[in-house]
Amino acid sequence: MGVNLRKIAEPKMIELEDLRGKKIAIDAFNALYQFLSIIRGMTGELLRDNKGRVTSHLSGLFYRNMNLLETGIKLVYVFDGVSPKLKSVEIERRREIKVQANQMYKEALEKKDYESAKKYASATSHLDNQMVEESKKLLDLMGIPWIQAPSEGEATAAYLNASGQVDFAASQDYDSLLFGASKLVRNVTISGKRKLPNRNVRVDVIPEMVSLSDVLSLNGITREQLIDIGILLGTDFNPGGFSGIGPATALKLVKKYARIEDIPDLKGKIDFDPDEIREIFLHPQVLTREVDLEQNGPKKDELERFLVEEHDFSKERIETALQRLDAQKEKASQSLEKWFG
Repeated sequence: MGVNLRKIAEPKMIELEDLRGKKIAIDAFNALYQFLSIIRGMTGELLRDNKGRVTSHLSGLFYRNMNLLETGIKLVYVFDGVSPKLKSVEIERRREIKVQANQMYKEALEKKDYESAKKYASATSHLDNQMVEESKKLLDLMGIPWIQAPSEGEATAAYLNASGQVDFAASQDYDSLLFGASKLVRNVTISGKRKLPNRNVRVDVIPEMVSLSDVLSLNGITREQLIDIGILLGTDFNPGGFSGIGPATALKLVKKYARIEDIPDLKGKIDFDPDEIREIFLHPQVLTREVDLEQNGPKKDELERFLVEEHDFSKERIETALQRLDAQKEKASQSLEKWFG
């Protein structure tokens, strides 16, 4: 779900070029769900190979990563481990939404309402273990490191950033800030244009950067208070938040009362333990050891076999992408020789 902090976070628009040479830890599940949601056919169907296996996630992972690598960005993907028990309600809520969306998708197809069908189809996205393992294999073949987190991938990505091992944590969700990421980048694993919800309007998808210290100083709050704002709005560990409270109101209440337990209007309405949620964000289960973030080159022959022979990708498109990456590396090498040769 993700906490909606946009109105108080005030993200700054950036260019991908601004991230050249930077290390970015990407919330893997967040990115893969984006690919499964967006990379679909005209009627909402997922891309598949000739054996019926879904390939939308592989397509997004390969082509978007090639663009990022070509820009000179260094990547590491962080995969989810075991979710906190408090997330079980949110996981069930998402499952129910997928069931309902799947039914509406079928009904839209029967009516030949393909625009609605595609909208509902994107809400049915499901990531299974086979897709996860295929994604890890593809990253290995591309020479991109990945990490298996003990719990929330977003939390470990935030830790890598906060501890200085990477320059940014990347996710679409602002929860990364609650987990302590010092610098969050959004819209890195998606590009192009997106349709605004319930409007026939498309807008450019532009990368954004949010600094935790800027958010805190701009709003005059502590990270602990930011977490309480998130709880008021609703997190993965208390879905829905509190009715009638938006970002501006949440900020005002937390600044006035410091903790949600002290807000008079919420007396008797808090049916969970806020400290449990605070503990998840302040002291999450993360991979605390130093990790090897060495970027290796792609294993071209094995990569082509995996994508072209096993999953029916276009050989010409794969080769073209790899050639572009080689050209970028050659250009970078020549530039270094110019300055240090």
